[in-house]
Amino acid sequence: MWAIGWPADGARGSLVGNRIGVMQGRLSPPRDGNIQSFPRESWREEFARAATCGLELIEWIFESDHAAENPVMSDAGIGEMLNLSQRHRVEVISLCADYFMEQPLFGAPADELARRVDALKRLVAQCAKARIRYIGIPFVDHSAIQTADDMDEVSRTLRDCANDASKHGVMLCLETSLAPEPFRELLSAIDHPSVGVNYDIGNSASLGYDPRAELDVYGSSIATVHVKDRVRGGSTVPLGRGDADFKAVFEGLRRLNYRGPFILQAARNGDEISAVRRYTEFLNDLLKH
Repeated sequence: MWAIGWPADGARGSLVGNRIGVMQGRLSPPRDGNIQSFPRESWREEFARAATCGLELIEWIFESDHAAENPVMSDAGIGEMLNLSQRHRVEVISLCADYFMEQPLFGAPADELARRVDALKRLVAQCAKARIRYIGIPFVDHSAIQTADDMDEVSRTLRDCANDASKHGVMLCLETSLAPEPFRELLSAIDHPSVGVNYDIGNSASLGYDPRAELDVYGSSIATVHVKDRVRGGSTVPLGRGDADFKAVFEGLRRLNYRGPFILQAARNGDEISAVRRYTEFLNDLLKH
């Protein structure tokens, strides 16, 4: 039910109606020198800031640091999130679960892995209460899938978790550093309609992957997109200054009739709100052409 699918007639779709958001924390000064983290002191203010940038969405961050204190983990916190969302007309429909980059869903002793799976299942239930439809699970850097055994363990674990996600109407969106064919093999091994892809434009550019091949191989499973630019083999840079082939990506997404959200996760420059406004203009221009 989640697959987008290529149009039968090969028609070129439009992306103008797709909703645009920003990764949480990008509208606040970085905390403790981190590029990305939950903005504990300013998460409330970010709703109004997002609205002033012309954005409709914020992607929530859930990390292991102070996880129990994250508003998404309590009914009171969710109530406040929903009230702010309604007041500023900025929704939270996706969550980036960096928790599982720090505590991967594989490669741990059985009792520890069970604890991590329970954490994901609880997060799924809380996201459903918060009207969050997509949970991004990163398998990059420390949590990168390296071996066939890793892939087997991840597929077994996620099949179990996907059944739980399906009951709650939540989709698990995998972000990996796998090349296109191995990524398709992972998706095929899981084989569940509540598991899809979070496609990160910048990370793929950094890894040197051809977006045409990626979208052709697993594009029908893409549910969410992170908009970022990176130098091949290097770090994140302002949009348009790295090696991301935005033209190829957005042409491919049009052919897919992609209807999911675009989340800005671009480089910081010290003037956070001004940068997000420029990135929003950059993205809107891509969506129109």
